[in-house]
Amino acid sequence: MTRERFEDLAEIYGGDIARWPLAERDAAALLMAADPDFAKAALAAPAGLDDLLGAWAPQPVSHQLREAVIASAPRPRARTGVRGWFWRAGLGVGLAGACAAGLVVGVRLSDTVVQQDDTVSAALSGYDDLSDVVIGEGA
Repeated sequence: MTRERFEDLAEIYGGDIARWPLAERDAAALLMAADPDFAKAALAAPAGLDDLLGAWAPQPVSHQLREAVIASAPRPRARTGVRGWFWRAGLGVGLAGACAAGLVVGVRLSDTVVQQDDTVSAALSGYDDLSDVVIGEGA
């Protein structure tokens, strides 16, 4: 491991080598053993930042604030009665209509494709065997 790689890893993962990727830890330990002064200097600044981040904790929220936020949240409207039933029934009818329309369009398109295939087959049946031309072009 080079010194530059060690410094990069210290900046990325912090001053605690236990947080570094497993593949890098052995090489980092060898570099630390070979040059302890460099390793100590390279890990000093990230270790300070690690300590600051470890000491930070979010402020607790008071019970009053939590209850006020929950109380101010909009309530979902319940769809009940005849209006709710009509809305659901209308949605069902609309979906059924969309399915029926898709079925009709699919059947119509499949008839068109079959007719086109028959037309192409009829048009090509008047020609002689074209395998020599196709084989000659592809070779």
